Order: sequence, then structure tokens, then C-alpha cells
Amino acid sequence: MNCHCLSTRRSFLGQTGTSIFGIALASMLEREAASSEPRWTPPDGRPHFAPKAKSVIWMFLNGGMSHLESFDPKPMLNRHAGRSISETPYAYVMDPELLNRNNRVVVVNDANGQQRSLVYPMQVGWKKHGQAGIEVSDWFPHVAGVIDECAIVRSLWTSDNNHGAQTQFHSGRHMLDGNYPTLGAWVHYGLASLNDNLPQYISLGNRVYWNERDGHYLGPAHDAVPLRVDPVRPVDFIRSEGDVRQEEQAIGFDLVNRLNRESANRFPDDQALQARIRSYELAFRMQTSLPEVLNTQGETQDTQRLYGLDNAATRDFGTQLLVSRRLVERGVRFIQIQHGAGGAGIWDAHSGLRANHSRNIAMIDKPVAGLIADLKRRGLLDDTIVILATEFGRTPGQQGGDGRDHHIYGFSVLMAGGGIKGGTVHGATDELGFHAVEDRHYVTDIHATITNLMGLDSHRLALPGRQRLAIDHGAPIRAIMA
Repeated sequence: MNCHCLSTRRSFLGQTGTSIFGIALASMLEREAASSEPRWTPPDGRPHFAPKAKSVIWMFLNGGMSHLESFDPKPMLNRHAGRSISETPYAYVMDPELLNRNNRVVVVNDANGQQRSLVYPMQVGWKKHGQAGIEVSDWFPHVAGVIDECAIVRSLWTSDNNHGAQTQFHSGRHMLDGNYPTLGAWVHYGLASLNDNLPQYISLGNRVYWNERDGHYLGPAHDAVPLRVDPVRPVDFIRSEGDVRQEEQAIGFDLVNRLNRESANRFPDDQALQARIRSYELAFRMQTSLPEVLNTQGETQDTQRLYGLDNAATRDFGTQLLVSRRLVERGVRFIQIQHGAGGAGIWDAHSGLRANHSRNIAMIDKPVAGLIADLKRRGLLDDTIVILATEFGRTPGQQGGDGRDHHIYGFSVLMAGGGIKGGTVHGATDELGFHAVEDRHYVTDIHATITNLMGLDSHRLALPGRQRLAIDHGAPIRAIMA
């Protein structure tokens, strides 16, 4: 095309601005703009509807606690112990269609995460407890004492049959899908602070590479703040290495703040810089607020005994839960507590299940019950959701001589407080505890229940260009909501 033609075309387009055609085009564009959807804006920190809960205490057992020896006992395991599943009346549980119906089943490249066909009996007894007569393992005598405050969901399933399921329970996504924000990050992203002197999303206990980050595409500002239960050094670099007066430190913080703000004006889209600025500001305020929260010595002896601080087996976890109560009391939104992290996790009972679970449950039973009882007597349970979860259950079949393998087809979670209907059992697995067969729930249904109780609509939190699947959002479990 020659220059004359290009010039002629430019002239024509320029002239249309004042022509009838140009006026009509401008009018059409104006109407289109007026009728388009409103421009997306980030959350304003307010709930989307009236919440029932303000805070969450999320306890996660790394490695996979057996649902069979905790909150879903199965007498048929004892009756058919030592027989192949195919020799029992429940041979159908091994039907390939049932095994393949989960969202994604990935065969792991080691000897674990496989199906085990030899029925393994219960390793502990159980009794009915509370007004509703909920079956609870004898290894949980203290939790059994507060079971009327709790709801047990016995019909969870997931799709990662190795320990990436830790990530999956927190984010709702299989590890092969990539990295996605965790539930705590979404709550932090959606709701404003209740106390500007404390982090709103805190992680206690060790975290391993399965689930060491939270914000991902929401940005690093929505990662949990890792906290030690140590009033002197609760987080790294909270105190100056030298002898610096508070007034001198304030001058330094002011200078750093001004330099950061200048950089932020130059690079407004730098999320890491924005997160760093907020972390510096919060760190300065935390210097005085955190040591007081973490100092449990002022708690009565009765309260300390309630959490098991007088016993070596329960002291560490009990202290974390007592600190968690003190944190929600002061307005922290989301506290995530990892128990037994490190490698696969200490609950990974491929062998010696009886010794493993009896020891591990003894560490957590009294502290968990103490937390629920303490929150209730202080009037905090009404607006604090307590959850005791794990990545998957353990197989009804035997692994080796005395263990259970990873089990993704059906397992349990315990919830209490914050709008949860106490004394409730929801969902069921089959007679062997193999498949969730009644009211099946993928793990994000737990997420949806929590966000709903906190007044959040997860669909309204979605970011442009970050489409979430229906299964990512989940659906609230109305049957356990008061």
C-alpha cells in the first residue's frame, strides 16, 4: 500500500470524528461503557453479609491421622480382621469405578499411598459420648467430654494420595496444579484488621515445604506471620541487636518508612515492596504487643492445667493453644497451628499405628478440649471457629504388620464454635470406613463453611484474570451450621 493511500485513510478516520458517523460511533461507545459491568475493586475489609464468627483457630495434624481410631470407629474391622476385603460382604469398596471417582488419583512413586486389602482391626476401643451419643475413640477422653460443642464431618475426600495433600487441604488445589492461596490468606485478604498492633494471620508450629507459603498470587502481604511462643524472640529481627533506645529506633523507622514510601510511589505495582512496608510498620508495633500476648505466666493455675501445661507430654501444644486463645481474645483473625510437621509428618503411621497414635493423641487431646472449654467459659466460642483437621485418613487395610497407609476416599474433621452446630455428626463412610458414601464433601466445603460463617462470599473475592473453579469455592455444609 502506498503512502497516498495511507494518508487518505488517516484523513478519512480523522474526519469521522466530526461526521454523523463519528457522532454515532461515540454515542455507541458511551452506551456500551455505561452498560458494562462495574470496574473491579479489591475488598474493602468489610464482610459481605452479617458474620457469625470473627476468628479461626485452625489445627492441622501433619501426616494423616486415622479417622478409624479417632472419630469414625468401625466395628466391622474387628469382625473381619485378617480377611481380605474381597472375602467380606463389602468387597464392592474396591470397585475401580469407586476408586477412580475422586477428582484426581495419582499413583505415587513409592510404596505408600496404595490400597491395602487385608482388613486391619481397630487399635483402640470407643464409646458414645454427649447428649447425641457420638462415637469417639478411647484415646480422646478429654475431647469426648466437650463433644456436645463439636460437629464431626465423617465424609471428607481429597485426591492427592501423598503428602501434597497437606497443601491441598489448605488451598483446595492439587500440587500438580501449581501454587494457590490458602484459606487463611483468603480470609486475610477479605477482612480488615481487628487489632492493628498484631498480625491478623499467624502460623504456629513448624511448616515444611508442602505448605510453607500462603498468599501466592494474592501477594506476600497475605502470607501467615510465623510466630514462636517466646516472649523474648517471637519473630526474627523483632528487636535491635544493639542497645538502642526506643526514641532512636523510632527515628530509624521513620527514615526507612519515608524511603520505602518514595520507592512505593515509583513502583506502585511492586507487591513485595508493599508487603515489606507493612511488615516494617507492624513489626514496630509488635515489639510491645507480642511479648505481652505470649507471656502466659499471668494465667491462673487452673487455666494452665486446663491446657495441660503441667504435663510434659501436653505442654508444648497446650501452650500454643493457650496463646491462640489470647490472640483471638485480642482480635487476631486466623491462627494456623501445625502439629507434627517435618518430612511427611509424625502422624504418618505406616507401621506401629497403635504406638504412634496413642502417643500423638496424648499430646493434643487435653489441650484441644481445654481450648474449647476455655473459649466457651470466656464467651469467645460464639465467634471463634475451632477446627481439628488432617490431610487424609488411614486405610482400613493393613500395611506391613501393624500400620495403615494414606487414605483419600473418606476421613473426618472436627469443628466447633463460631456458628457450628454442636453435638452433630454429618456424613458417613461405609461399614469399613473406606469410602465417603453419605453427604460426600471435598475439602473446600470446609473452606466454604468457614468463609460463610465469617461473612465472606468467596466469589466476590476472586481477582480478574484468576478464574476459580467451582470446586475451588466449595459449598457451605449447612447441616453443621447453627
